[in-house]
Amino acid sequence: MMQEDACYRAVSSKDARHDGVFYTAVRTTGIYCRPSCPARTPKRENITFYPTAAAAQGAGFRACRRCRPDVAPGSPEWNIRADLVGRAMRLIGDGVVDREGVAGLAARLGYSERHLSRELHAELGAGPLAIARSQRAQTARLLLQTTDLSVTEVAFAAGFSSIRQFNDTIREVYAMTPMELRVRTGRRPVVEGSIPLRLAHRQPFDTAAIFDFLAVRAVPGVEETTVDPRTGTRTYRRTLALPHGPAVAEVDEPTAPQGWLDARLRLGELRDLTTGVQRLRALFDLDADPEAVAEVLGADPALGPLVAARPGLRSPGHVDPHELAVRAVLGQQVTVAAARTLAGRLAARYGTPLAAPSGGLTHLFPSAAALADADDADLAMPASRRRAVRGLCAALADGSVRLDPGVDRDAAGAQLLALPGIGPWTVGYIRMRALADPDAYLPSDIGVRHGLRAAGAAENADSDAWRPWRSYAVHQLWSAAGAFEAEKRQAKQMTTTKAGV
Repeated sequence: MMQEDACYRAVSSKDARHDGVFYTAVRTTGIYCRPSCPARTPKRENITFYPTAAAAQGAGFRACRRCRPDVAPGSPEWNIRADLVGRAMRLIGDGVVDREGVAGLAARLGYSERHLSRELHAELGAGPLAIARSQRAQTARLLLQTTDLSVTEVAFAAGFSSIRQFNDTIREVYAMTPMELRVRTGRRPVVEGSIPLRLAHRQPFDTAAIFDFLAVRAVPGVEETTVDPRTGTRTYRRTLALPHGPAVAEVDEPTAPQGWLDARLRLGELRDLTTGVQRLRALFDLDADPEAVAEVLGADPALGPLVAARPGLRSPGHVDPHELAVRAVLGQQVTVAAARTLAGRLAARYGTPLAAPSGGLTHLFPSAAALADADDADLAMPASRRRAVRGLCAALADGSVRLDPGVDRDAAGAQLLALPGIGPWTVGYIRMRALADPDAYLPSDIGVRHGLRAAGAAENADSDAWRPWRSYAVHQLWSAAGAFEAEKRQAKQMTTTKAGV
């Protein structure tokens, strides 16, 4: 439940940490804003607070043209929560309502449409259709202002079922017609379906760490990290298997702190824009609240110095939970480099080729169904791990194990653990990355153990004090272990150099 006095203090101080967590609607102007809106703070008696943009829109307020609340980072609450509302919001964000309707959303969650709508209305002030409609409006605004697509193409690409519904929604949300909303400054044509994006996030953000993490694990043919020779800017690129077709995503590492990541999506089908954006946000953990994480982990004697040294360290998710689950099993008891090489060979052998290569990107990662029947010769690993890969892929392919954003994480973990060859480490890693669980812990992980030693903590340290942010603790410990090993190598090299002299 929102505490309105605390909300007003956040608005008065222009606190950007709360952007996307709640929205401020001003009755005297009919406008709703993000908490950090630079406009003059309204009087308390003129403000109503809403937990979602859809609720503010449903109450008759239009989006502020100055602070653009529709592009605020998403609420971190939806990744933390494991209840019906949290699971529903994760699925709506992934575009399930646009693809399957409210009936499909309810079926995935195991509840009736009426019960689901009642729960969302009671807590968020809007039902699943209204929340999805708000999301479509944001997608439409992005397409109108960054591409030369016709208004009709924009309407259907954004997920609207009719031009009339599209026009009515844009007028209601933005108090403008689609053509009035279309701003010519900065608009550029689509090239092969490429859409320029700005992916908002909260500060601080350790971008170097997350780009390093993804670069080390990049699967050849599916992922790559390039460097612009003129600017030195790193760009992470990968293929995506989206609901309506393949796509290629590019995300640039910023050269200076800013509140967004520059990205581009080259889509086979523009209808996949909403889903593609959401999956990139999950991959880079862009809806995280780094201040909330630092408040808990920074209070720990061992983790406190690590958090202070690496503020804004993220817990990367993934764009495809099935891919991540397979890669987690491939990585059991081998090095990251060995797992990456094996995954690359499987991608080249069983992945779907792109219509045309894009730089070093040539294939989509293989589907679970394709890998379930992979030849023994292509699974260069012990027989027990081959059985684990095949068993996992068969369960994913037939739906007996689900890893979509709306699953009950505990139930999914139990189902995974019941499969042959899947142990607690693998389940924890899948929860942390494929299911974006902020509270997954890997006590048996060798990197975690080394990190605890480097931080001066016992290997059996009680992690309960780090809840609900234990996934971030894992990344802090991995970072500490890596830094400690780098120092050891440097010291050894200096000793060898002196001995040679």
